[in-house]
Amino acid sequence: MANFHRIEFEFRSEYKLLRGEINTIVNSSWIKLSNGDLQIDAYLSEPDTAAQGAMIVIQEIFGVNSHIRSITERFAQEGYVAIAPAIFQRTAPGFEVGYSEDDTKLGRSHKDQTTADQLLSDLRTTIAFLQTKGFQEVGAIGFCFGGHVAYLAATLPEVKATASFYGAGIATMTPGGGAPTITRTSEIKGTLYAFFGTQDPLISIEQIDQVEAALEANHIDHKVFRYSAGHGFFCDQRSDYHPEAAADAWEQVKALFSRLTH
Repeated sequence: MANFHRIEFEFRSEYKLLRGEINTIVNSSWIKLSNGDLQIDAYLSEPDTAAQGAMIVIQEIFGVNSHIRSITERFAQEGYVAIAPAIFQRTAPGFEVGYSEDDTKLGRSHKDQTTADQLLSDLRTTIAFLQTKGFQEVGAIGFCFGGHVAYLAATLPEVKATASFYGAGIATMTPGGGAPTITRTSEIKGTLYAFFGTQDPLISIEQIDQVEAALEANHIDHKVFRYSAGHGFFCDQRSDYHPEAAADAWEQVKALFSRLTH
């Protein structure tokens, strides 16, 4: 099992998130996880109260940026321990960019240097950390390239619930080369929810159909949600943000992960 250690930086953020009448204190900090010689930066958010489950949040190509950090905090507000590992640690430590054309090009250049084996290794390290906190089963959620990586994460036996948001290339490729990730669908043991925009230029309707067909053919507990929206519809910092689709998807996500109990 991978070793890890935790480093507290000079700051420790404390958030008071007010949702209706619920006031939950969320403690967030950067930590490091050790995967052999690799030190992985990870953003950890925890509720002050006892957590009901544990979540891995997997970044877009833009790094563990403010959007991804806000999602980890949002899960902590819902009562989960949530952690977002930096999946570009090997090629770009501390990587965080916005959503411009140049940022997208740079993010894709790092995505193209990842491999499925390395990504799964980093996810196993993250799971090992969560297990030290008492969570033997975890959930995973990912967006954009992270949605593809979340589909890979679903093949790990400890991952019991997965939300994959607009993961491009699941039906056509796998990071680092080899058979497309869709060919690993039979390895999924838990529940998987997949979220797509039907106006997404990066994921064709045919590819969405192929993912849904693979889940059905392999008898995976799943749901596929299709919204009349573009790529990145869940992110309120992107031009494709679709408030109604994002709100509905969040309710579906909460229902999915409610089955993760401590």
